[in-house]
Amino acid sequence: MGAMARLRRVDRDLAAVTVLALLLQGPRHTYEMHRLIVDTHKDFVTGLPRRLYHAVERLERDGLIGVVEHSRAGSRPERTIYRLTEQGRSALTDRVYRLLATPDRDATLLVAGLSLIGCLPVDRAGQALAERAEALARAVRQTEDQLRSVPAELPRVLLLEAEYELTRLGAERDWVRARLAELDSGELAWPADLRRLMPIEEALDDLT
Repeated sequence: MGAMARLRRVDRDLAAVTVLALLLQGPRHTYEMHRLIVDTHKDFVTGLPRRLYHAVERLERDGLIGVVEHSRAGSRPERTIYRLTEQGRSALTDRVYRLLATPDRDATLLVAGLSLIGCLPVDRAGQALAERAEALARAVRQTEDQLRSVPAELPRVLLLEAEYELTRLGAERDWVRARLAELDSGELAWPADLRRLMPIEEALDDLT
């Protein structure tokens, strides 16, 4: 893909960015976040629950989340309730933006970005997708140029990988452009109040 931008290691930490996104809606304890991840089918967060707990430890160490209080309900284990810091809020929007804006061969990263797109204002999400569409269009042109430069006598079987890559890039470019058109028309939008994006919240009242 030529000089296409690359995602950083922290951008690829999908457990951490998901924790930040869940705390954007208000303080939570780790077990509640675990249940939300499972119940909302955020399957891109793998290695539960160990990876989630490790992500919480790193985020607290780095000052992206902070402890609100320690609570205990009846005979249940003590639970630590976390909140999002201002630094964490900035990191969240930056990471979600980069997941949406930066093409990568690992499609799971785009799935995560789309799952968390509501963390960005609609116009900011549109900017990220527009950046992605431009990068994909450049990659399509580069791949087309590479295929055109191949000697005619080269067996086509050696070009199947490039043909597949061209088809994949073109399909993703077209899909992103279609979502951009929906954002521009207002057909695709979401509320500024992120609590309205979590309709299962009521079902988890017994966890708090």
